[in-house]
Amino acid sequence: MQFQNYINGKWTSGRGGGNFETINPATEDVLAQISAAEADDVESAVQAATDAFHAWRLTPAPIRGEMLFKIGDLLKQKKEELARLLTQDMGKVIAEARGDVQEAIDMAYYMGGEGRRMLGYTAPVEMQNKFGMAVRDPAGVVGLLTPWNFPIAVPSWKIFPALVAGNTIIWKPSPETPAISAAFVKVFEEAGLPKGVFNLLLAPGAEVGKALVSHPGVRVLSFTGSTATGRAIAQEAARLNKKVSLEMGGKNAILVLDDANLELVTDATLWAAFGTSGQRCTAASRLIAQKGIAKKIKEALHARTGKLVLGDGLDPAVQIGPVINRLALDRIHEYVQVGQKEGARLMIGGAKTDFNGKGFFYEPTLFDGVKPGSTLEREEIFGPVLSIIEVDSLDEAIKVNNSSQYGLSTSIFTQDVNRAFAAMRDIASGLVYVNHGTTGAEIQFPFGGIRGTGNGHREAGQTALEVFTEWKSIYVDYSGTLQRAQIDNREDSE
Repeated sequence: MQFQNYINGKWTSGRGGGNFETINPATEDVLAQISAAEADDVESAVQAATDAFHAWRLTPAPIRGEMLFKIGDLLKQKKEELARLLTQDMGKVIAEARGDVQEAIDMAYYMGGEGRRMLGYTAPVEMQNKFGMAVRDPAGVVGLLTPWNFPIAVPSWKIFPALVAGNTIIWKPSPETPAISAAFVKVFEEAGLPKGVFNLLLAPGAEVGKALVSHPGVRVLSFTGSTATGRAIAQEAARLNKKVSLEMGGKNAILVLDDANLELVTDATLWAAFGTSGQRCTAASRLIAQKGIAKKIKEALHARTGKLVLGDGLDPAVQIGPVINRLALDRIHEYVQVGQKEGARLMIGGAKTDFNGKGFFYEPTLFDGVKPGSTLEREEIFGPVLSIIEVDSLDEAIKVNNSSQYGLSTSIFTQDVNRAFAAMRDIASGLVYVNHGTTGAEIQFPFGGIRGTGNGHREAGQTALEVFTEWKSIYVDYSGTLQRAQIDNREDSE
């Protein structure tokens, strides 16, 4: 297979004529050859998006919404085809890949509805014969930088609200998943999206991304990835006075109280910790358990973890796929070794593995005896490693959870409604689940985190349009006279 960049409605090679490969992480086979964009291609994409902006912003929002419905219909038709390519490009098991595509389908339909629901508001004004309202305007050319772990779902959280709001787009996906990214864009092309409205740049390394971030013609940046990279983008965006939305790291926790349903906790923890091989921003990497139930949880998790089936995600019997590449594999193993050196007890896993000498697989791994503040408890590993921390009380569990530098997703298991509501109030993270794992966000609610996880913006839900729109306040005075606000309507004015 071969894939190219998409600029101004045409599939094109990068200006430098170079290529790079994308590898199936389960087999290490070359999946596709990719035409590599270069910094000069950013200029072409920005020009195309700029030229297309005027006509697209003037396209009535309901019509833009209808285009999203059409894209959603096409995604439904191509769901299995896209899911299989996604698994080959990124590694997640086929059931999860279908879910990845389904999230984009859901977002297309949800945001398509915003074409008839992009609400502003009116409010009373101070003077007679005067009217006031606030409306949304599109922000302009938008630059999107997205990760490899959800190569369709996460981009869809940005692409669909940006488009329905009337913006034009330049998308720079991760170089780890270029094949599925290009296949996703082909759906928009097939739907008939006007040329220049959506542009795709595929490139290894950081050069193209940096050029996109620093280009003066890009008004808004939306990024999902590491906290270090996000902060660097924020600094450059601030220098150029750009709007920027950041969705970054996580160190999510499951809080388990003594009265929790043990079977439910076990099922939910396995899914939250080891789904997508732990490569989710919402993955549970900490389990904070009250001491009264901790022993039972450890025994149940140990027994179940050892039975998880690793392998090629296209095999429907496989539960855990590979990690994304060899660099990730080595990094995960380094963390495991550090954890052991710091005194945590390795219960199960803790080793690289493969199939017939191929693939980037890491055994699902459990640690207990993990101390608050230790490397395992503090740093994001982004792999199938779960650390168990024991505490005495709900208050201590919340304190340990909230001490993290991140604040994305937290869940609590308890059958006590009073303690559940206290936890909902006191847990400091953007997402809170009760009797559910740390994953499972739905597109109709805001998604995002606090502290080192985000910069205050949210994706999905009613908040999705905020970063992609500008508010415009409009006043209409039909009195036929000069009326001075805050002066002529005040009896005590001089």
